Amino acid sequence: MAQLLGAAQIREIAAAIGVTPTKKLGQNFVVDANTCRRIVKIAQLQPGDTALEIGPGLGSLTLAMLEVAKNVVAVEIDSRLAAQLPLTVENNGFDPATLFVQCEDAMTTSTLPLNPDVLVANLPYNVSVPVLLHFFEKFPSLRSGVVMVQSEVADRLVAKPGSKSYGSPSVKATWWADLSGVGGVARSIFWPVPNVDSSLVQFVRHAPAGTEAERLRVFEVIDAAFAQRRKMLRSALSELFTARGQKAEECIAAAGIDPTVRGEVLVLSEFMAIANTLAPVTN
Repeated sequence: MAQLLGAAQIREIAAAIGVTPTKKLGQNFVVDANTCRRIVKIAQLQPGDTALEIGPGLGSLTLAMLEVAKNVVAVEIDSRLAAQLPLTVENNGFDPATLFVQCEDAMTTSTLPLNPDVLVANLPYNVSVPVLLHFFEKFPSLRSGVVMVQSEVADRLVAKPGSKSYGSPSVKATWWADLSGVGGVARSIFWPVPNVDSSLVQFVRHAPAGTEAERLRVFEVIDAAFAQRRKMLRSALSELFTARGQKAEECIAAAGIDPTVRGEVLVLSEFMAIANTLAPVTN
C-alpha cells in the first residue's frame, strides 16, 4: 500500500545518501504528510493531470502529488536527490513510471518530458520569485498551481497597488496569472526549522497580457520604476526615455498617467500604456 513520508524516514533517507540541508540551495524539507496533502488539495489536482514540482527534495510533497496526479515531473538541481527520488517513490508503494525527474537548475529549464498542467512546489526561498516567473514564461500549459514561499515573498506576489509590499514581482506575475494568498504553514513542518514564516500562494493562469516583445518592453519600464520606487515616475524613468532621445515627463503624460506619481500606485495596464510610448533604442 502506498504511503507518504514521515519525519523519521526523511532523516533516514537524507543520512543514507549523505544529504545535509543547505542554505545555499534553499533546502528546507517538508516532514509533515498532512501538510503535503493539504497543499495538493488546495491545488485541486485532478487524476488526469501532469503535475510539476520544482525542488522536490526528499520527496514528501512528490508522493502526495502521486496519490492524485497521473504523472509528476520533478525538476531537481541536486544530483543526489534526483537519483534517490525514483527509489523513494518505489519504496513507498508508488509506480516509478509515473515520475519523471529532470536534474538541472530550474532557472535554466526550457523543456520538460511532459507538458505540465498544475504546478505544486515548495520553492527555494532564495530564488522563488525568479523561478516562478521563469516557469510562467516558459510553460504556457500550466493552468494553475500552489507554491509555498517565504511569507514576505508571498505578500509581494499578491500585493495590490499602494501597499508597502507592492513591487516588481507583484506586477510582473499579473502578466500571466491571477494570484492570491491561501494560508500559512507552521515552521515546525520543515527540517531544518526555518527562522522565517512560510505561506501558500495560489495562481490561476490567464492569457498573457501581450506579445513577448511587448512583455520585454513593459518589464523594462517596471524594473526602472521600482529600482527607485520612492521617486516620481518622471525621475525614475528619466534614464530609460533619455536613452531613446525622449522626455520621460511628456511620454508618461501622453500615456494618460500623472508623471508625478510613483510606480507603486500603477497597475499592469498603466505600465503597458507607458511602455507603448517608448521609442526603439538607436545606436
